[in-house]
Amino acid sequence: MQGRIKNANKTYFMLQKLFKNKNIPKKLKLRPKNTIIDKTLTYALTKRDRKQLNIFERKVYRRILGPVYDNKKENWRILTNKEIYASVIKPTIPETVRLNRLRWFGHVQRMEENRIAERVLYMNMGTTRLRGRPRNRWQDERYKRMGE
Repeated sequence: MQGRIKNANKTYFMLQKLFKNKNIPKKLKLRPKNTIIDKTLTYALTKRDRKQLNIFERKVYRRILGPVYDNKKENWRILTNKEIYASVIKPTIPETVRLNRLRWFGHVQRMEENRIAERVLYMNMGTTRLRGRPRNRWQDERYKRMGE
């Protein structure tokens, strides 16, 4: 995951001139963020990974949206997280990953039983789990998320 965030960060810094340009509308600046940067970050597995993805995404949004003038304090300030999510009406990267996984699961559910993806999804390896805390499987995560 660190490698993916590192690659997305490289892309972010390559596009920084575009994000800083005052002549380009904010909607147009969001397009490369949504298409290029989000595609390099497609798999968030752990809680820590989701947190890191959210931090990275907010950093990019703060650069795109820029500072805001506060009339009460009469100075410039950065946007809060709530203000960022209110101005950008788009699911976060971890939420997008979750939706894509559910979409893939629905696609596999509709497949014929003899297809490889269908067989792999429901395959039982026939082995016992290792000692200690069981590792989360994709299906465990799916059941937990469907309950939300």
